[in-house]
Amino acid sequence: MKKIILLLLIGCMPGIHFSFAQGSAVPLGSEVYPVLERLEISTGVQAPFHSSLKYYNRRDVALYALQLDTSSTLRLSDRDRRDLAYLLNENNEWLGAAAFATTIGGRKEKAGPGGQLTQIEASLADLRYARSRRPILKHFYTTPANLIEVNDKYFHFRLNPMLNLSAARPGADSQLIFTNLRGVEARGGVDDRIYFYANIVETQVRFPGYVNERIIRDRAIPGAGYFKSYRSELFDISQGYDFLNAQGYIGFNITRHVGAQFGYGRHFIGNGYRSLLLSDFANNYLYLKLNWKVWRFHYQNIFAELAVNSDKNTPEGQVIPKKYMAAHHLSYDVRPNLNFGIFEAVIFSRNNGFELNYLNPVILYRTAEQGLNSPDNVLIGFDGHWDLLRHVRLYGQFMLDEFVFRELFLERRGWWANKFGIQAGLQYVNVLGVDHLDLRAEFNLVRPYTYSYSDSAAVYNHYHQPLAHPLGANFQEWLLSIRYQPIPRLLLEGRLINMQVGEDDKNNNFGSNLLLPNTTRPGDYGNEVGQGIGARILLVQLDLSYQLAHNVFADLSFVKRRKDSDDAQRDSNTSWFSLGFRMNVGRQRFDF
Repeated sequence: MKKIILLLLIGCMPGIHFSFAQGSAVPLGSEVYPVLERLEISTGVQAPFHSSLKYYNRRDVALYALQLDTSSTLRLSDRDRRDLAYLLNENNEWLGAAAFATTIGGRKEKAGPGGQLTQIEASLADLRYARSRRPILKHFYTTPANLIEVNDKYFHFRLNPMLNLSAARPGADSQLIFTNLRGVEARGGVDDRIYFYANIVETQVRFPGYVNERIIRDRAIPGAGYFKSYRSELFDISQGYDFLNAQGYIGFNITRHVGAQFGYGRHFIGNGYRSLLLSDFANNYLYLKLNWKVWRFHYQNIFAELAVNSDKNTPEGQVIPKKYMAAHHLSYDVRPNLNFGIFEAVIFSRNNGFELNYLNPVILYRTAEQGLNSPDNVLIGFDGHWDLLRHVRLYGQFMLDEFVFRELFLERRGWWANKFGIQAGLQYVNVLGVDHLDLRAEFNLVRPYTYSYSDSAAVYNHYHQPLAHPLGANFQEWLLSIRYQPIPRLLLEGRLINMQVGEDDKNNNFGSNLLLPNTTRPGDYGNEVGQGIGARILLVQLDLSYQLAHNVFADLSFVKRRKDSDDAQRDSNTSWFSLGFRMNVGRQRFDF
């Protein structure tokens, strides 16, 4: 911990020179991510970010968009140009990033005949900096993307509303399914070396039945923390939920290639629709993140404080018990179109706080864990992607929790502790030459008892929610999605997800629910994916979005979910159409 504090203090000292600063991040779920994915694949131009490590910082996104926009060799369609305009408007505080090197304290190296400019001055001077023709009351939405902008010489600030309103009535339900989310987000930076982001949202919601079943089982709402019941006599709503959630961080550019971020939020590692390493399914958590970007490497450390239970599983008046995670991921670009990554994480709990041995940012956690003779839960993983022919991206992940070589490869008796997960996926952009018609196919498999542990303080979860795949373990899944933008403002999306799961009964833990200790398993051998009460879940979702203004969408959706279980009492079949309106919020999907 002393080393990390020292690094942060060094980062606050004046006079240090750097030119590859990091900035505030693009929120997960933003439309920026699918736009960047297809541009990476279709152009073959190497990006300044590593696609498996999300969030992306806004400076890198702007640099990449500028690089593509100024290329004289790329053949970009009109829709590609509109995508670039969207990215540049979304990150307009960094339009000058490509032309000006930075020194701490806000000073700039001489940029050219015009003399010295700061980062934000360079952005304002760029011809791509779009201004609204008719700002509201002359001060609001002076640019297409931001309600309020402040552009001082050494300081920038952006403030935007967040809104998500949707309603639907399933055929078999007398009450509405609805979402009423309101909030605000702010981001900014000082001297191009300190940056910040914060949002706060208040939500009232009523979920479909299968999500309610999950909430009752886990006593937690996916992606949320503390919640209370919500009822409305006016709209005849019961079984609803009311909760407040927030994210926020402050970041520092310590050196030219090293940045630190301290905050409360979540992360995603991988190139897939799902992640078997680290996903954004669980509630926000406190973290310290270090990013090291040198040559072809991007090395990331995450040190996090997690919750053993949810508040509903904690006695009133007591603080929720804490556990901790130390994770690192090393990403290496072998070639501009070929990337591999190595991941390692350890989950642990200590009465006296964080285990200081895990603060070493470069050690293998497995060796540290063995040296401590500790009961901590260590996971390792591998991921990568390969872009081919300006149309195709192959990607995958392999996550290894525990195994014995002889049992896994030789005797193969279904030993319970052969715990691993596999992902294989394909993205195909501009299918058959049709501009902005994109396809994704993905397969995920996780063996029983993976991510689980004998002690809840070492399970790979947070606030009773999985840190990786929403289904936990003991499943296999096939996913097919299609995304088509026939005209600039209209987006059509469809997903077909086929999940085969093995569920627990009242007396047996068959390895799907991470909340159950794996010591309660029925047997050591004969374990296979889908064991227990087998079920097939088929989920179909069709989405239509029309962009009314920058990051303002009118939505129409159709969802159908059918579950066929070996236990007929667990069968379910529901479908609904929904209408919605969003501002600066990604679609919320409970596709499990």
